[in-house]
Amino acid sequence: MNTQHTAVDTVRPVLHYTARNTWLNDPNGLIFHDGLYHLYYQNNPLGSTWGNMSWGHATSEDLVLWTEQDVAIRVDAEEEIFSGSIVFDSYNTSSLGTPLQPPLIAIYTSAYTKESPLFGFQAQSLAYSIDGGFTWEKYANNPVLNRNSANFRDPKVFRYNTGTESFWVMVAVEAAEHTVVLYRSADLKSWQYLSSFGPANATGGIWECPDLFPLTLDGDPAKVKWVLSVNMNPGGPNGGSAGQYFVGDFDGKTFTSETTVVTGVKSQEQLESYQWLDWGRDYYAAVSFNDAPDGRRIMVGWMNNWDYAKETPTGPWRSQMALPREVELATVDGQPRLIQRPVVEISAHFGREPLLSCSATPIAEGTHPLEANGPVLLLEAEFTAGTATEFGFIVRKGATEGTRIGLSPVRGLISVDRTYSGQVDFHSTFPSIDTAPIVETGGKYTLTVAVDHYSVEVFTQGGEVSLAELIFPMAESAGVSIYSKGGTATLEKLRISAPTGLEPPR
Repeated sequence: MNTQHTAVDTVRPVLHYTARNTWLNDPNGLIFHDGLYHLYYQNNPLGSTWGNMSWGHATSEDLVLWTEQDVAIRVDAEEEIFSGSIVFDSYNTSSLGTPLQPPLIAIYTSAYTKESPLFGFQAQSLAYSIDGGFTWEKYANNPVLNRNSANFRDPKVFRYNTGTESFWVMVAVEAAEHTVVLYRSADLKSWQYLSSFGPANATGGIWECPDLFPLTLDGDPAKVKWVLSVNMNPGGPNGGSAGQYFVGDFDGKTFTSETTVVTGVKSQEQLESYQWLDWGRDYYAAVSFNDAPDGRRIMVGWMNNWDYAKETPTGPWRSQMALPREVELATVDGQPRLIQRPVVEISAHFGREPLLSCSATPIAEGTHPLEANGPVLLLEAEFTAGTATEFGFIVRKGATEGTRIGLSPVRGLISVDRTYSGQVDFHSTFPSIDTAPIVETGGKYTLTVAVDHYSVEVFTQGGEVSLAELIFPMAESAGVSIYSKGGTATLEKLRISAPTGLEPPR
């Protein structure tokens, strides 16, 4: 393991959003409005460690090039601003705007400090903006929903239409109880309890940051399912933070899951039978955009893990967002499953002429350098297994380090090995080999790998499985190799591209 370098004043990623010189964690208030994607997020505006929780803010026209804006909703003496969501109150149901100037409404968790009469509680509050989300005013009569609970948080709000009526729905959590709670409102200020969901499936840590949204199954408008996602820390399939999801029905009052696994045993095998948003160590607090154009469902997660998030070796910024992902719902092995792919806008920032492309190329046993390198790359590949027990890529490869991405037909697994990925000794749980179950499709295996300065995101089998992983290699470790173990494989297709004109967020 290479421990000879320390990441200080580190280059910021170009594909992944980071705050300029401060700490960030959960994405909040994701919304598309007036031609801009707005990414708000948990932010410490005063430093690069967790604390002073406020809402940072960035905007983008294409989900790739981001501009950091002023802090949106700032901590004050009585409350920190925890996670939440934003809606466009187009009919001014809240009366916090005007019919001609309807507001954006942020619904966030107030985490009350010792200076507050509500110290020890978490409750839901409002802020509003009438300038398109750039300046915010807190509602005078906060909080709008208080359960006298210490762990009631992370509201995701959306508009629900039955055909005969329309109302706001809030999905939040009682974190320590592994329970999602649902409420409804006509005006975003008065809320009525609807129902609860959980505990269910993985309960190895607290539940946080839920989301609830409809998707067509297999692209059929006549088959609409609802997806409830909920993030959990710790207890993920490869350790630490992770997100799981359930598929079922929502009738405006109750969510009913059809994918809950009923068992009394919480073994590793059982854990792997649940539906996970991502199998990597670094995908957490994922939520989706409200009002994304063309009916798209786009999710963003925090690319980190609470096991070691406060110690990752970057500076002056710390922590990054994962790539925005477009999600769909498809039938896989008879079950509805989320399909996740990087948004297509990312590909537009890679050159038309690849650094390297090939087809129908045998991979002899061993490791073979490729004539393509760089700290930021997009790899798109298709394999057939042959006699090999494992095959794949090593990225960000240097003399003594590299991140191995392997497909093992014998084991039915994909793995990301970052034990020699660069600086790994800043926390005992960081050096890891993380795995996920995969099944070949028509005898073939596909891989899409987005490599950035300090991360890899891996998507296999057309987006059925993903693994998001932080890495901290030396700058000069920028090579790519292909390898095969235990026999030969065939590289049916390969395209490796470098970005054009991309710079870190402004």
